[in-house]
Amino acid sequence: MSKRKKILYVEDEPFLGKIVKETLEGQDFEVKLIHDGGLVMESFETFSPDICVLDVMLPNVDGFTLGREIRNKFPQLPILFVTAKTSTDDLIQGFESGGTEYIRKPFSMKELIVRIQNQLNIINLSSSQSKAEDDIIKLGKFKYNKLKYELFKDDETFKLSYKESEILNILCANKNKTTDRKQLLMEVWGDDSYYNSRTLDVYIRKLRNYFSEDKSLEIITLKGKGYHFTVI
Repeated sequence: MSKRKKILYVEDEPFLGKIVKETLEGQDFEVKLIHDGGLVMESFETFSPDICVLDVMLPNVDGFTLGREIRNKFPQLPILFVTAKTSTDDLIQGFESGGTEYIRKPFSMKELIVRIQNQLNIINLSSSQSKAEDDIIKLGKFKYNKLKYELFKDDETFKLSYKESEILNILCANKNKTTDRKQLLMEVWGDDSYYNSRTLDVYIRKLRNYFSEDKSLEIITLKGKGYHFTVI
């Protein structure tokens, strides 16, 4: 019998929290529900979740702050943000705060369960792949730690967001080859909508900034096609 997956669910709306908790438990998840952001970090002393589902607007400590704290302490733990915020800036802030996925309020339980299961599948796949692959990739003057989402150059360390790491992983797998833009969007976000496409542009610019001082590395945009990550 497979072990039940554990979900740490943080939501300050009692009625919504109760419904979501009971529905997830009906899908054979073990759920710990917390209503106060200030009580979350201490809960890890007695509860070891496989994924965190965090509301953003919480009393005492907001979801984005919690995301950063959890990511620093548990680098591989999936974090799904639940938010009524829908702007690109809010979305990027969520991913930069440690989020690996997001869902907008109001949401259907079916969509939430699918997104949770997808995150668990991704982390299981990443764990199995990491056993067979080198976790440190050399890129010009940089070293890239895939498991810790970190870029190193000389005495500098750049902490990447989860989405930045996902994109860089795909570019590295196709280095000195063309990476199709639509395929990249589908692998990272699951759809190639205009909204996600614009977000991808932001992350590509950020990756270019990291590599800007190393002339042996270049992310070239191939209009209408995708990207060519040149590594000399």
